Amino acid sequence: MLLSRLSVISLGVVVLLLLVGSRGNVDRSVRIMNDSGVRVEVYWVHPTTQETSLLSTPHIFDGATFPLNTYVGHNFQLREVPSEDTGVCESEDETCHIATFTVSGNDDQVLRVKKGLMLEFSDSMSVAKEEAGDVISECQQSAYKLMEESDGSTEVSISAVEALAACVEKGVARKLEEANEEIAFQARIRTEMAGLLENYTCIDENAPASPDVSSHVWEQGDGIPRLVHVKHDRPSSQIHVVEDFASEEECVAMEESARATLHRATVADGKGGSRYSESRKAMQAGIKVPWVEESNGNPITRLSRRVYDYTNNVLGLGIEEFGQEDLMSIQYFGRGRNDTAPDRYTPHCDGDCTGLPHKTGTRMATMVMYCTLPNEGGATNFRNAGVHVKPVKGSAVFFSYINPKTMVMDTGFTEHSGCPVFDGEKKIVTQWVRYGVDNDNPWDSFNTLGIKRADAANQ
Repeated sequence: MLLSRLSVISLGVVVLLLLVGSRGNVDRSVRIMNDSGVRVEVYWVHPTTQETSLLSTPHIFDGATFPLNTYVGHNFQLREVPSEDTGVCESEDETCHIATFTVSGNDDQVLRVKKGLMLEFSDSMSVAKEEAGDVISECQQSAYKLMEESDGSTEVSISAVEALAACVEKGVARKLEEANEEIAFQARIRTEMAGLLENYTCIDENAPASPDVSSHVWEQGDGIPRLVHVKHDRPSSQIHVVEDFASEEECVAMEESARATLHRATVADGKGGSRYSESRKAMQAGIKVPWVEESNGNPITRLSRRVYDYTNNVLGLGIEEFGQEDLMSIQYFGRGRNDTAPDRYTPHCDGDCTGLPHKTGTRMATMVMYCTLPNEGGATNFRNAGVHVKPVKGSAVFFSYINPKTMVMDTGFTEHSGCPVFDGEKKIVTQWVRYGVDNDNPWDSFNTLGIKRADAANQ
């Protein structure tokens, strides 16, 4: 009797959640995660003619994520792409799988494409229902225990438990969905406002550095205490400014090592490679770290070791230097405030900032070390976090974009920009830190989508 009543109540909670989750505006975003083992294409289906239009460019690799901005009620089709090696698909009869889905009215929509193009769909509503179901299960267990401990008045116990369960189910489900909707709303407003303020913050030379959330002293073991200014502190995103991180000797060694190979900087092209872009105007050069010279006090290895020590101090993930990216010297040159295309790096994320689980072998933290400062411009701005960093010679800004306990990535707080350099030169050294790389799986065995190049070549 009690079980059946609780089942009816649970059904009522589902209906309640569906009603609460509806919103007036119709634009939605969907993240399509391809875990199918094959390449897939995404097509929009015309609501009247049923004609299809290819949206992916041209396909989504296995292991990649495809962001889709669309509207409630729109229909899409996923198609398996034949193997490049065999020219056919992987099913027993060699037919290519096809799957369809419709965009719901809820937030945080994630579509996971599994083997055989089986689809797993989650959104803010399903998350709320799952959370509510966990609470309900706990309430049921407590109810049975209460009945067993009653003095024989079973009817009283059942009535009390049913009332409690009904209250908890309705209240928790409602609050969870309200919280999810409010979080999504605030995130949209935060991003829109940050975008409007970005240029004003970068242009204003008098804009102060953001205040500290907290501060502490860090000692690497070299006997030099370094003051750390914590600017932003969340489970999946940290922003720290560390004083006196790089010495003059270390900066000179970096610049000399980079001089011969400076070239125009590139950005990820969204297809696994890289390209030139007006969003990133600078010169760059990779710096090989001569680890065999570490015991001799080589300044480059000394600085690089400090980066990994600090990263492990913050995240505790046991990061080692094996398989990591080279240090990168990046240089910006000012040509006056009348320059219509100054050297800068527009807002971007160094790794995934999707709020999804970390992909093995991809970036999860960055250290930017300031060696030469311009006369005007050149600040580092984290617009979504409301953090403005005014560089100081020898200091460094560290930011991580992963929750080391859950391995879930940041949702955009560490999106940042290198403000335009108007006068003088800005020279920095950057280390992007990856998780899941080693000598057998170095950083360049992964493409810019976080997929092993060997795996991508075989798809």
